[in-house]
Amino acid sequence: MEREAVLVGIDVGTSKVCALIGEVSRDGRLTIMGHGTVPASGLKKGVVINIDQTVRSIADAVERAERLSGWKIDRAFVGVGGQHVESLNSPGQVAVTGRQREVARQDIERAIEVARAVPIPSNREVLHVERRGFSVDGQGGVKDPLGMSALRLEVETHIVTASATAIQNLSKCVAAAGVKIDELVVNSLASAEAVLNPTEKELGVAVADIGAGTIDLALFQEGSPFHTRVLPVGGNNVTNDVAIGLKTSLQVAEELKIGHGSCDLRTVAEDEEISVSVLGEDAGRTVSRREVCQIIEARMRETFELTRNEIRAAGVDMLPAGIILTGGASQLSGIAELGRDVLQMPVRVASPTGIGGLVDTLLAPGYSTSVGLLQWGALSLTGGEPARYESAPAMGGLRRMRDALRSIFP
Repeated sequence: MEREAVLVGIDVGTSKVCALIGEVSRDGRLTIMGHGTVPASGLKKGVVINIDQTVRSIADAVERAERLSGWKIDRAFVGVGGQHVESLNSPGQVAVTGRQREVARQDIERAIEVARAVPIPSNREVLHVERRGFSVDGQGGVKDPLGMSALRLEVETHIVTASATAIQNLSKCVAAAGVKIDELVVNSLASAEAVLNPTEKELGVAVADIGAGTIDLALFQEGSPFHTRVLPVGGNNVTNDVAIGLKTSLQVAEELKIGHGSCDLRTVAEDEEISVSVLGEDAGRTVSRREVCQIIEARMRETFELTRNEIRAAGVDMLPAGIILTGGASQLSGIAELGRDVLQMPVRVASPTGIGGLVDTLLAPGYSTSVGLLQWGALSLTGGEPARYESAPAMGGLRRMRDALRSIFP
């Protein structure tokens, strides 16, 4: 491996905080040096509700990653979630000003600035301005107009915003844990870097990262995101339903969900039974496993219906590459089958790809955002097309921090 840069990603989720340290070679290969995962405290549905508890969770995860890697964490890419995340698409148009009427880099930058000038409420903060595509003198479908002859240049952008208050509180917690922020990255876009491939993005695809408290959703067409949203439902809703339905504790309900749950009732026998402890009773009781799975199936069916409605609200009836499920709660048995039934499009469950090193516990859907945060930063080293380990498909990307990281590799 050639000379390496070291990047850090911190996923601050509802149920866990994960810190990853990775080495990035000059050709973009990402090797995990260390990781630390701890239960999250002080967050609800991806939003900070207790500063002190959140700071402790972040600091604990960082300390574990530092011990494993032997590397001191002082900067990181940090994931952003929560229902406050919203998006819009905005065009920007400028006249090409060069003497030869060729599109220069400053023309592209001016067009993006015009697109970014769309009115944003003062209580919101812009996190991302992603280029969706360009038009040159009315001719669309242009990916990179640099050097093209033109009188007029237009860009279509995807702008992601978040609550300024939520961002300030998250940033305050990260800083109090002793870490500076390289960039705040919306969870769904980070997860997309870990689980999607260029063909899926080009055809049209959605990534749905189903966490404990929320679903981070991002829709892609022609290689770029065009709709980003966070839905306020997740794995905890399933656990709560099981606990209420069976009159048991949340801990027991979570164990039942993971150990015996399924979203596909066709695979659940009618006569299979499970022993369950009941709140307020010394002795447990026996319940049908099918009853447990019916509760889970009903909640997840409703969750997919909400997802379908959000996709339709974005103006899309069908995504040719379907929906890619990831996140910890996507590991429920039968979830892809139920998703295909409700959404009527292809559905698969995906884990992070394209990493090497200490990855034994990381190649699971629950770590897609964490891995994606590292990949988001690593993409800049190769201009958006990182080298991949042979076991992983090629992956496209979004340009970020290129100038800063190039200073490491003169």
